[in-house]
Amino acid sequence: MAITIPTWVDGTLTPVEKLEVHEKGLRHKAVSVFVMQGDALLIQQRALSKYHTPGLWANTCCTHPTWGEEPLACAHRRLQEELGIAGLDPMFQNQIEYRADVGGGLTEHEVVDVFLADADAALSIAPNPNEVMNVRWITLRTLANEIRGKPEAFTPWLQIYFDNHAQEIFGDRALV
Repeated sequence: MAITIPTWVDGTLTPVEKLEVHEKGLRHKAVSVFVMQGDALLIQQRALSKYHTPGLWANTCCTHPTWGEEPLACAHRRLQEELGIAGLDPMFQNQIEYRADVGGGLTEHEVVDVFLADADAALSIAPNPNEVMNVRWITLRTLANEIRGKPEAFTPWLQIYFDNHAQEIFGDRALV
């Protein structure tokens, strides 16, 4: 069964098949979650089987809500599905819109509800190998330096978040 995601077509929110959305670069809803331990962010390396940006490093998790799904419910669902993470309390930070070429003739034009969650050292992480090939904790400062030094290792959206929206996402933790 094809996954449909909330997409604006002629100004009206409409369910459209996910691959078609990306092939046509249509403006659509998305959710991004950033899980922090102090000043360290949990990032993931996308599985090689992903249909775009395989093997690249991204924020903790990101996805598209299904038709009728609330953004917070979507954030909880994807933390569990991608990383086996439960029990966190993601807090809405902001809504960010961006457009990025993600390769293979695909474009992300997302209106993203961004969530931030704090975790303690006992956080249980069990990555789904169909979604995630690796995870690591990294300080925001180190991540910003790595993105500048080797941008091709990171998803376009993670670069956009750090280049243009760090203060909106991380607040006082953001690099100045």
